[in-house]
Parts: sequence; structure tokens; C-alpha cells
Amino acid sequence: MKVPSKKTLFSSVSRLLHTERQTDRQNLTTLFNRYVDKTDVFSWNSVIADLARSNDSSEALRAFSSMRKLSLHPNRSTFPCAIKACSSLLDLFSGKQTHQQAFVFGYHSDVFVSSALIVMYSTCGQVEDARKVFDEMPVRNIVCWTSMIRGYDLNGNALDAVSLFKELLLLDGRDHEDVDSKGMVSVISACSRVAAKGLTESIHGFVVKRGFERGVSVGNTLLDAYAKGREGGVAVARRIFDEIVGKDSVSYNSIMSVYAQNGMSSEAFDVFRILMNDKGVTFNSITLSTVLLAVSHSGALRVGKCVHDQVVRMGLEDDVVVGTSIIDMYCKCGRVETARKVFDRMRKKNVRTWTAMIAGYGMHGHAVKALELFPVMISSGVRPNYITFVSVLAACSHAGLHVEGWRWFNSMKGRFGVEPGLEHYGCMVDLLGRAGYLQKAYDLVQTMKMKPDSVIWSSLLAACRIHKNVELAEISVARLFELDPSNCGYYMLLSHIYADAGRWKEVERVRTVMKKRGLVKPPGFSLLELNGEVHVFLIGDEEHPKREEIYEFLEELNVKLLEAGYVSNTASVCHDVDEEEKEMTLRVHSEKLAVAFGIMSTVPGSTVSVVKNLRVCSDCHDVIKLVSKIVDREFVVRDAKRFHHFKNGFCSCGDYW
Repeated sequence: MKVPSKKTLFSSVSRLLHTERQTDRQNLTTLFNRYVDKTDVFSWNSVIADLARSNDSSEALRAFSSMRKLSLHPNRSTFPCAIKACSSLLDLFSGKQTHQQAFVFGYHSDVFVSSALIVMYSTCGQVEDARKVFDEMPVRNIVCWTSMIRGYDLNGNALDAVSLFKELLLLDGRDHEDVDSKGMVSVISACSRVAAKGLTESIHGFVVKRGFERGVSVGNTLLDAYAKGREGGVAVARRIFDEIVGKDSVSYNSIMSVYAQNGMSSEAFDVFRILMNDKGVTFNSITLSTVLLAVSHSGALRVGKCVHDQVVRMGLEDDVVVGTSIIDMYCKCGRVETARKVFDRMRKKNVRTWTAMIAGYGMHGHAVKALELFPVMISSGVRPNYITFVSVLAACSHAGLHVEGWRWFNSMKGRFGVEPGLEHYGCMVDLLGRAGYLQKAYDLVQTMKMKPDSVIWSSLLAACRIHKNVELAEISVARLFELDPSNCGYYMLLSHIYADAGRWKEVERVRTVMKKRGLVKPPGFSLLELNGEVHVFLIGDEEHPKREEIYEFLEELNVKLLEAGYVSNTASVCHDVDEEEKEMTLRVHSEKLAVAFGIMSTVPGSTVSVVKNLRVCSDCHDVIKLVSKIVDREFVVRDAKRFHHFKNGFCSCGDYW
């Protein structure tokens, strides 16, 4: 006769103790008595341990309960498995009851029972109770220390985790020499969230000394910590990635995310190609979302379409995270209507999905569509969050809809329980300022509950340039110099405001200060994707392999522009150069070079998409409008603020940007 497994035997005895039918009780009693001595605690411990190890946590707790109903006394081997089952179920009530029984039977100070209790309380979010158990232990081993450190990390108490690890290292015994890779993962993870200079480097040194750095779990966590923790972290993160033995999908996802978040899209794509050729690693939805993030930053539409095709092949279109990433990608690559088609096809949408679509409409200047979609979101039962309102107010700002902006800003807290934050005030200041209500914008800043940050004041400063308000500009820039005195952009903006007002002495004074402080304007550049390759252009670019053809084509195009009535806008270019030199400076701006190359390198009638890291200048904006009519092409330009769709001599922004 085949002997039943321990699980089968437990199921039998469990039903034995809970059944109401006498015949069933007798049959089950015979079965259990035949194969297991029900009075033997060790047999019960074996059953409970097997169930807990196989993740049948509910059954493990039922076994423990059944054992107690038989009035058997649990021993030091019984409690760790029962407590582990409570941790797996996040069952704090049962965990406390088991803790109480461990206390009654005198096992609460046992090192294995205490370690299990620390894990249980930490997993259930009761890290203070876990620390009480830890502090009351008469003897601790490395498992207890590691469990407590991991508990702090799990509950977001990064500083306490690091402090406890330092305390462990100061022990006179050899416990700290027994720290394993799991413990180091928690320590490194905590370090990435503690603002202490050199901390990650110190822990990295400890990891190397112990020989953990090539392990995949430690390597992945170190990679993430460097990316978050310090300047130059990207380069170190890549070195760590290259040294990891047995890379998994997390390794690849982490380094691609590092590159994407730092605007290094080409490097992210290169890693993705390596992953595609690594037959030992299977990529997943997180991988695709990470690649789509890189596409969003670079505007590499062709790569984005390839990733979208891969999503379809893997059947992940209905994955809400991937679907939302695709919407964001198409919006940021200038294809908002394609994004809407993806949005409409998604059967499941969360607040991030709706927010991505609303934000997409806003950045493309379709504020009306954004404001039409927002009430639909609310009526569908999805509650808007902090970021949703940033997107709504930004949409109003891009279109100058100050009445609608005020209405939604004032309803945030009362109707939806969302407290206005710096980002919302920044949108409102930008909205009011660019619409010409400079004093109202300044008054709003004065009534803020929190201290205005540099974004608030820079929005007001930018509005001052549009409306040529020198007095308020000087107030704004004074606050900005207090908050961020090394930001070259504020000096440049003030210089342009003085130049627009014809106050050239002040222009010279600002630029002298910049020179003394060693401040250099960040270079403007434009990106254009062609056949999967991203081309980068700087002002007056001399590095591009087709530069001679580009400049020759620009000369031909400039003749046609002059015939169409183009007059260069040189008002705010340096006053100490002559008009001809000013015009030449404007003529070789990076976006003009990218547009020219796009026309040369694509078939007639196709759309040319350009990404610029700075705000597009007024002269380039006028030129691209005229070029769109001359060559009968559509141009989509994404600058630091929004999208511009140029067609038939007009721009979607209505010259309001």
C-alpha cells in the first residue's frame, strides 16, 4: 500500500479535528494513527515545516492549531516555522498569538524563534516591535542582525539600517565577518537612500573585501545605489554591470534605467541589443517599459515602434504598465494621435494611464482635448492624483487657459483631497505670467504656504521676458541667485531681458559677473533620428559627416526664405557684433541644421521630427514655420517646454510658447 505524504496526512488530521460527522472522524483517526504518531511533537514539527517550506502557509498554521488542540507542548523547533507562516500571510494577529505562546513555553529568547519574530514583525510593518524583540535577545547571531537590518530597509528606515550595520561592524566578536550576500543587499539598498557623502563607496569597499561584488543580487543593488547616490555614478554603475557574473533581467533593466534617466538613450539601446543576444536571459514587461523610457527621452520613434511590435508579439498590450509606457513614448515622440489609439484599445487603465494621455495632449498644445478627457477619467471612477493635476494645469498653461486653470487649481483640495504642491504653484505662476497677469502671478507666490523654489521664480522670470517687465524680473532673479547662484540659465535670461529693453550696460554687467564666476551657458543641441540612428547637432556644427552638404542646402533655403519675406530676429543677440554676424549666428542654430538635414535625408511629404534640449528661439520658430510652407512638409519639434507642429506656415502653439 502506498504511504500517504505528510501533507495528505495533515489534511486528514485537520479534517479529523474539524469534521462534525462521527464516521468521518473514525476513518480519519484510523488513517492518521496508522502512519503518524499523533502524540509525537517531532512528527507535527515535520508536517508544519514541510508545509511552511512549500508555501502552504495557511495549512501550516492550521497544523499548528491542530497540534495545540491535542494539548501537545510545542518545542523550540515548532515556533520558527509557525511564525514564518504568519510572515508569509502578513497575519499580524496570528503572529502575536504565536509570540505569546512562545513566551508562555519559555522559547521567546531562543535565537531562532527571535529571528523569526523579527522577520514577522518587520514584514507586517511593525518594525518597532521587531526592534524590541532584537533588543531583548540575550544572545544574537548574524541571522538576527541581518534580519533586523533587512527589517529596517523593508520599512524605509534607511538611516537605522545603516546605523545598525555600523554597530555590527564594531562588535569585538566575529559576527560581522559572517555577513552574507543577503545582508549586504539590504545594507546597500539602505545606503542608496541616505544622504551621506562617501557612504556607498565605503560599503562598496567592504563588499569587495568580502568577495560579494560579482554576485548578481549584490551587483544589482550596488548598481542601483551608485546610480542614485553620486555624480559619476553612471560610469561606476556600468563597471559594476560588466563585472556581474550570471546577469539576470534585473541587471539589464537596472543599467538601462540608469542610462534612460540620465538622458543616455543610445547607451540604453546598446545594452538592450546585448540583452537580445543573451540567450540566458529572458526580458520582461519591465525591460520593455525601460527601453520605452529611453525612447521617450531621445524621441527615437523608429526604435519605439520596434519595441511596440515586440510588445504585441509577447501579448503584453493589455499590461497596464507597458501600455502606459507606450502612450508616454508616442506622446513624447510627437505622435499624440497614435498614443490616443493605444489608449482607447487598453481594456484596463489606471491613474497613470489617464495622466499620461492628459499630459500628452497638454504638451502638444491640445489643451481642450486634455480638459475633455479629464472629466471622463473622473466619471470612470479613477481618482486623480498629485501628478494628474500637474498635467491638467500644465495643459492649461500651454494654451493660456487661465480661467480653467484657476477652476481646477481651486478644486484640488476641496473636491479631490489633493494638497497643492510646488509643481502646481509652478504651473499656475507660469500660466498667469505667460498670459500677462504678472502681478497676479507674483501675488500668488507671496501667498504660498511653502517656500517658493527655483522653478517658481524661473517661471516668473521667463514671463517677465515675454512681457518685458524688467522690475519684476530683477526681483525674481534676486531670489534665484539666493537659491541657485551657479545656474547659468538665470543670468542668460536676465541678460536677454536687459537686451530686449536696450539696456546694454546691464547686459555687459551680467555677462561680466558670469565670466568672473566661471559660468558657461550649457550648449544647445538638437536630435534627429534617421533609419534607427540618432544624429546630434550643435550650434555651428562642424562635426557631422555631411556638414558641407547641410550648409550648402541651408544657403539655398535661406534664399527662398528671403524671397518669402523672412527678416531675421536679431534683437537680443549680442550688441557688440554687427548685424551680419548676428544673422550668421542665428542661421546656424542647431534646430535649423537638424531641420535642413531632415529635409535632405527623407522622402518628400514625410514628417521630420526634431528634439531640442532648450527652448526653441523666436527666430528658429519663424524660420521653421516658413520652411514648412516652402517645402510643403510637416515638422514636429520637441523643445524643453512642449511640442510644436509646423505645417503650411503655421505652428500648433499659435505662437504662444
